[in-house]
Amino acid sequence: MKRLPSLAFALLLAPLPALAADNPWPAIRKERLHTLLPAAMDRASVDAWLVLCRENANDPLAMHVGGENAGGLVAFLFVRKAGAFEALALSPPGEAVALRDVGLHDRVDVLEKGQTAYDAAAAALKRADPKRIAVNSGATVLADGLSWTQRRELEKALGPELGARLVPSEDLVAEWLSVKLPAEVAILREAAVLTAKLELEAYATVTPGKTRDSDVARFLIEALAELGVTDSWNPDQNPNVNSGPDRGHSNATDRVIQPGDFIQTDFGIKLHGVWSTDIQRFAYVLKPGETTAPAEAVTKWENSRKGSRTALAAMKPGVRGYDVDKAQRSWMKEAGSEWVMWGTGHPVGYWAHDAGPALSGGQWEKEPSGNQLRTLQPGQTFAFDGFFCWKLPEGGTKTLSVEEMAVVTATGAEYLIPPQEDLVLIR
Repeated sequence: MKRLPSLAFALLLAPLPALAADNPWPAIRKERLHTLLPAAMDRASVDAWLVLCRENANDPLAMHVGGENAGGLVAFLFVRKAGAFEALALSPPGEAVALRDVGLHDRVDVLEKGQTAYDAAAAALKRADPKRIAVNSGATVLADGLSWTQRRELEKALGPELGARLVPSEDLVAEWLSVKLPAEVAILREAAVLTAKLELEAYATVTPGKTRDSDVARFLIEALAELGVTDSWNPDQNPNVNSGPDRGHSNATDRVIQPGDFIQTDFGIKLHGVWSTDIQRFAYVLKPGETTAPAEAVTKWENSRKGSRTALAAMKPGVRGYDVDKAQRSWMKEAGSEWVMWGTGHPVGYWAHDAGPALSGGQWEKEPSGNQLRTLQPGQTFAFDGFFCWKLPEGGTKTLSVEEMAVVTATGAEYLIPPQEDLVLIR
């Protein structure tokens, strides 16, 4: 297998300042907490948000509220009242000094001897007297970090009156996490550039009849290690390289790439352990005597590419995620595509599948629900596909799913990086 030399890796890094040693996350996190969170609380009609963090079984959002290094149970309380906002940490003595050094919260209160984080949180909430208290207990995975035991102990400490004011935090989490600061969008652009470059470098290593899907995947896995960046999702399935029939979310197999194949590479990287990409690139393997892709292959590609452009054109503030999906599916029907089970797109940023509006639902031909009904806002970032699917003679289907990343602007949406316009041709 051909390897990208170390010097070439260095050249790839040169235009990417976000890969510098200084991590921008602490400053960005503080700005997000004190500017975006209050506005998200207003949109979600929440007066207080309580997050409990602890070691070994931490909340999925611990990193976002400053609790990633929690040992004993720490309560993070965010209160919105009369236009004011306060971020409060209620911590055991062992974590309090470090939390103060981080400087993320307005106050760090040390638990008194014999006092639990539940008791301290209940006392603080009684003083604040919020009408709606969000807790991470609900249907959305990222907003479901509160364990059953924690919920029980919290309700006991709050008592029936305050306990009745608890609401799931999923609306708040979606409103807050889905919107990215301009500095974050810039980092995601840089990460997307690197993701796409590496996928194209991987295709340059393919020798038809010899190279396996797993060889292409291994090239990208080794590139991640050499660059010192991590995976957007489970390393066992990142990247997914597939030159055969549709396999969905899966690992690359040892299938040997053959002339006439379409190759799909679904790949994502995570910069600074925070910001994730999710991008696909497609190649066509020329048959003997071919100097360009045949007309049938080009038509399938163009149908898929047009689906991506149709979805992007539908993305604008105030539009539901469901509506974006429906716009693309109307084009799929017009182009003669087979049915595709996957939704058009999803939020991307902190995870490959982030919180926020789901660009999906149209495939099931029923009334939209949940995240499909959430509306798009400026600053939200999405990964989304242009689909074209057809049946294979030997059974199964093959789907081209031109996956790009975009950010919602004040008037519409724009790709984070130039999208793939033409199939990569492998000779």
